[in-house]
Amino acid sequence: MRNRSFRFKRSRKRKKEKFLAEYYEQKLEETVEESKVYNNLEQNLEFIKNVFGDTVDLVQRKFVIPYTPEREAVVLYLDELVNKNLINEFILSPLMTQADHIDVKADLWKDVEEHLVQVGETEKTDEMKKVVDAILNGDSVLIINGYDQAMILGTKGWDKRSIDEPRAEAVVRGPREGLSETLSVSLGLIRRRLKDPHLRIKNYKIGERTQTAVNLIYIKDVADPDVVKEVEKRLKDIKIDGILESGYVEEFIQDITWTPFPQIQNTERPDAVVGHLLEGKVAILVDGTPHVLIAPAVFTQFYYSPEDYYERFHISSFLRLIRLLSLFVALLLPALYIAFVSFHPEMIPSELAIAMAGGRASVPFPSILEALVMEISVEILREASIRLPGPIGPTIGIVGGLVIGNAAVDAGLVSPAIVIVVGLTTISSYANPSYNAAISVRLIRFPLMIAAAIFGLYGIMLGLMLVLVHLVQLQSFGIPYMTPYAPFNWRDLKDSLIRTPWTWMNKRPTLYRPQDRQREQEGGNA
Repeated sequence: MRNRSFRFKRSRKRKKEKFLAEYYEQKLEETVEESKVYNNLEQNLEFIKNVFGDTVDLVQRKFVIPYTPEREAVVLYLDELVNKNLINEFILSPLMTQADHIDVKADLWKDVEEHLVQVGETEKTDEMKKVVDAILNGDSVLIINGYDQAMILGTKGWDKRSIDEPRAEAVVRGPREGLSETLSVSLGLIRRRLKDPHLRIKNYKIGERTQTAVNLIYIKDVADPDVVKEVEKRLKDIKIDGILESGYVEEFIQDITWTPFPQIQNTERPDAVVGHLLEGKVAILVDGTPHVLIAPAVFTQFYYSPEDYYERFHISSFLRLIRLLSLFVALLLPALYIAFVSFHPEMIPSELAIAMAGGRASVPFPSILEALVMEISVEILREASIRLPGPIGPTIGIVGGLVIGNAAVDAGLVSPAIVIVVGLTTISSYANPSYNAAISVRLIRFPLMIAAAIFGLYGIMLGLMLVLVHLVQLQSFGIPYMTPYAPFNWRDLKDSLIRTPWTWMNKRPTLYRPQDRQREQEGGNA
């Protein structure tokens, strides 16, 4: 009884401590929202200490400004997020050594801003909330004793990855630069290619705890204002504690959640972003990831490659038709194999039917089971090859597929035909330039295989009809997903299954409802 009573009291004490901790944390957050900067330096430092706790990376550099009279001051910053050389040479050094040369004594803040601090970004504030946010975002804060204001100084300077070639969107002809995880670097790559004064960039802070910077980019006189307003509304409606990648934002702002088809495209190529902006779309950049979201998106654009616009039009058209063929192969080939073997062997040429029957003579499983086993094995190998480090991954994927397939055929577990079918299906799925669109096809392939095993070709046709009905019902920010085919628009067919010459595409696609439809100012054939 004593032990039970002791455990009960200890549990009640822990609950009380937890409640008090949460209560004081909530009160502190409310205090930060409402508090102003004090005119006493020690009070400000005590407040900052209560907000950040005993964190070791918060630097508080106290010093004296040799003004008349002398003023004690402090510069606050987080150690890992700032450019220390910038702070030492252009903030601390002028304030500590050059202030005695200033004759103007009327306003110390004016002297500091106009003569002493030598950084490009400065902002004065009297709100503690802005002070705390600035420190967390990598800026420095200058507070001077006797003044109820603080100065935010732009000193961001954390380590960042160098600009590399995009791994998932490689091209033979085209730029080799990829976007960066650092927002300013990505914006610079886009600005360098799009020197248009009408380019607009709006900034949002999303995530109650991470306060992730999210930028909305569009061309003011090209993008549809209704689409821009809708994107802004959906971004403002996001309520979550943290945003770590653009995939968080994509899932929040897409029209329909329960669909395997992507309604927002993502890319890490700055040239692709600029190309989409010129068509009247908007781009969403999220700090901490190189993947930019493009909206609105339609089904056909997931099968375009940036390289389509760098090669001559007949080469690009041929490659697009190859991708379309690979789409049907990756989606339907396993289901067609199951349907023909199980229900419609009379539709197979006689010699091929005899060869396939001979290969399946020793297989103890039905066609649907051997197809599912092989497909799932390939998916496992594909996932394993991605997770393995460096060049080992692709090697394991190729060798593993060959070894497992050959061993399965020799053991009589599967037929040689299904190995060929699964191999062609896997290769075709890699022809898709968009990773998330290729995954959609891989997901839909399995229900079609099951439908083929139950109803044969009728099941495949029924499954395709359901997929098609689903596709025509989808929208992306008010744009029908299957345009320009449903609804049909013959003008936009110039850049769909095939790409016509640039002189024929002198107007922007109407499906994105651009304000300025004219792409070429003079000349060209409509």
